[in-house]
Amino acid sequence: MILRLSQKLNTKIKTGKLVEMPLDENPYADWSCHLFTADRTQYIILTNTASFYSCLMNGRGITDGSTFVAQALDAIRDFATGDGKQTVYRKYIAPSNGTISFAKALNRSVTGSMSDHIHAAKFMLEDDMALSEIGNRLNETPMSALNGPDGRKYGFPKVVFSKLVDQIGDD
Repeated sequence: MILRLSQKLNTKIKTGKLVEMPLDENPYADWSCHLFTADRTQYIILTNTASFYSCLMNGRGITDGSTFVAQALDAIRDFATGDGKQTVYRKYIAPSNGTISFAKALNRSVTGSMSDHIHAAKFMLEDDMALSEIGNRLNETPMSALNGPDGRKYGFPKVVFSKLVDQIGDD
């Protein structure tokens, strides 16, 4: 599993120098992560690099890589389960948790899309929305960097995440 850390998050959890890595062969096992602040509270967005499927978690109390990994995996599992994607988590994400690599962001398309998600999340946090609800809304927002099922621009992260299984050649 690859966790791609922003410079800001890497500084917080002190994982050392980040390396460049290509997208994981298993698109479900590649996540981009960024630390942001809203109303003086730290949050971390976890975004599947291939689909922009995202969830949020609190950044409080996360001071090292092992704490971050444990809480990030819990957040992804809990969110995926709450979103009805427990089979995807069990079959494609959980088995890849044995080996975790930290890496740099894949490209500007990913970081730009994450920035769009963060701006929207900050707005929703002002309305005291639950982190899970914010994640659901983000995943139902069309993204110009994604292609939808019909091949057109502006795919939905939730739909693209579900279709990644086609890239693996399973089911």
